[in-house]
Amino acid sequence: MSETRTQTAKNTSRNPWTWVPSLYLAEGIPYVIAMTVSVVLYKDMGLSNTEIAFYTSWLYIPWVIKPLWSPFVDIFRTKRFWILAMQLAIGASLACVALTLPAADFVRYSLAIFWIMAFCSATHDIAADGFYMLGLDTPQQAAFVGVRVIFYRIATIATEGGLVFMAGTLENYGYPAVSAWSLSFIGVAAVFLAFFIYHFFALPKPAEDISAPWDKSKNFLAEYFRVLTLFFRRKDILIIISFFLFYRFAEAQLTKMVVPFLLDARTKGGLDLTTADVGIIYGTAGVIALMLGGLLGGFVIYKKGLKFWLWPMVLIMHLPDLIFVYLSHYQPESLWLVGSAVAIEKFGYGFGFTAYTIYMIMVSQGEYKTVFYAIGTGIMALGMMIPAMGSGWIQEMLGYQNFFIWILITTIPGFIVAALVKIDPEYGKKATP
Repeated sequence: MSETRTQTAKNTSRNPWTWVPSLYLAEGIPYVIAMTVSVVLYKDMGLSNTEIAFYTSWLYIPWVIKPLWSPFVDIFRTKRFWILAMQLAIGASLACVALTLPAADFVRYSLAIFWIMAFCSATHDIAADGFYMLGLDTPQQAAFVGVRVIFYRIATIATEGGLVFMAGTLENYGYPAVSAWSLSFIGVAAVFLAFFIYHFFALPKPAEDISAPWDKSKNFLAEYFRVLTLFFRRKDILIIISFFLFYRFAEAQLTKMVVPFLLDARTKGGLDLTTADVGIIYGTAGVIALMLGGLLGGFVIYKKGLKFWLWPMVLIMHLPDLIFVYLSHYQPESLWLVGSAVAIEKFGYGFGFTAYTIYMIMVSQGEYKTVFYAIGTGIMALGMMIPAMGSGWIQEMLGYQNFFIWILITTIPGFIVAALVKIDPEYGKKATP
């Protein structure tokens, strides 16, 4: 590392409350836009479920391949530089989406820009998570873990709920769908410009935030691939990968089709909700339930350990899928009933997903735990992407009623991989004095 750069880097101390919450708001918004809001947008713009599921699933790719370029974020420039640059690029991408929606070939152009935004978002994730460890000392890192999670979830509510509700409300006031969504994306682009300006002044400048050292006398590519392949040399690697790919096999398909189901007309088997209704029910109540499920899941694992809670979590995650069998057969009109049903399913998903997260942390232990965890998140994204791509075609072939029965059948792989994994009974449990 350069002594000159170390000496000139300012280690300005900042109250974490001035930048940690806003940093994780900025981390959450573009991911939710890519994964969920894009589905609502294209449904509102008249695309079929097959097209929506196939096209938007490709947006997972930047997170699938994120481990491959994470070392470059370390080597070139500072984390602070990457955070600011990516926030500016995300804002520009969102503005470009708004400009492409009125075009005749808007699907091709908007998807290309969404993909660029997703790539920038994944890069922002790498830099932000690394900067968090540089900008805070160890006690502060522990103290602000919960703050990170809460503000990431607030970003989810603001995007799945607020952005979708804004577009729906503009439609209710007579704006065409194209204009409503264009104005909404312009608004989010302005938010990211504000993030960039605010973080330019608010982010601290830790002395440790410098380019990672690289011994040019060594073969960089050989060392790079050696570290990446260490994860795949474990004797139980096939079971680990199977768990990452199939634990959420059913949920990956269900998640893609919930919004189309809520929006589709009753004659097509849907519930015929408005875009604004979806923003409140799915994007707000559903996300709050997901967050509560995750918090409870973390608490109970802390008390009894992952092994004790694995099977209850598998059951509580998958059994609520029955709710959508009920909703598709009876098509209730009560928003309270639909909202409660969606919240129950989301709570179960959040509770059960905790087991997945803790297991990923467990198998990432070792000398290169950061790289191993990044690889795990990449495989996790792949496990969501592949099943989701075909979910729209399967739904249109089967209809909603049979599709949700199919979802119940596809929970079976999740139970199988849960039976195969080996977990230390004490892992995740609080240490006894």
